[in-house]
Amino acid sequence: MRMLADKPSRENLTKFMETLQAQGRYTFTKKEAIAKLQVSDNAFHKAAFRLVHQRRLIRVRNGFYLIIPVEYQLSGGLPPTAYIDSLMKFRKQPYYVGILSAAALHGAAHQSPQELQVVTSFPLRPIRAGRGKIHFFTKKRISSVPVQSIKTATGYIQASTPEATALDLLLYVRSAGHLNNVATVLTELAEKIDSKKLLLASQSGYDLSVVQRLGYLLERFTKQKVTSDLFQWIKKQEPEFAWLSPVRKSTTGARNVKWRLILNEEVEPDL
Repeated sequence: MRMLADKPSRENLTKFMETLQAQGRYTFTKKEAIAKLQVSDNAFHKAAFRLVHQRRLIRVRNGFYLIIPVEYQLSGGLPPTAYIDSLMKFRKQPYYVGILSAAALHGAAHQSPQELQVVTSFPLRPIRAGRGKIHFFTKKRISSVPVQSIKTATGYIQASTPEATALDLLLYVRSAGHLNNVATVLTELAEKIDSKKLLLASQSGYDLSVVQRLGYLLERFTKQKVTSDLFQWIKKQEPEFAWLSPVRKSTTGARNVKWRLILNEEVEPDL
């Protein structure tokens, strides 16, 4: 039976981290480090604690660590996009970067979000690692949402496509800054939207009311003609009238017959 060293070795853990960085990696698991260094659980924790105290390491989640390169020590660590993919693989949960964060990745964030917005299948507590923050949202049918790989400085992350991003802006409208901000973001995001892909994304499990709101906002506030296929499909569904704003207290307003919406809020994008 192999004996594990119980003597903490900050130097050995540091060398292990430096080897990972040379390979372009900035995360590791406790299990991985213990196996590589052949130390006990107690020894690893003592070494890791010292490096955390020196701001060379961050424990993002129990058993998952983020290396802080020297050039990032003053700024509080790497941005969440540098480790979200590794973290979700560690958690064994599907995910995608979405809502305003995905809009920013597609070049359509009027105001950059202060946190990374991530959609996954099971509720997770928010993460704050250094100055970076991750806020998690849940979706039952996440596997059906169209996503794409986007390259970052440390690898690739999964993000919703422009079409799915547009739909999520209406699905998570509070977290997207409400309708005025959504309309503002859509004016830029619409340039990346394909009408046929938008229809397919709309059929991937979104409520009809979300699709109705998106169709109305795209048609009213953007120059791109991307709603014709969407409208023909909505028309065949014969949906009930829905509120334009699902969060506003007002329950009165003019009716938009085409998209079958009650306009209970006046939308004014910041253009």
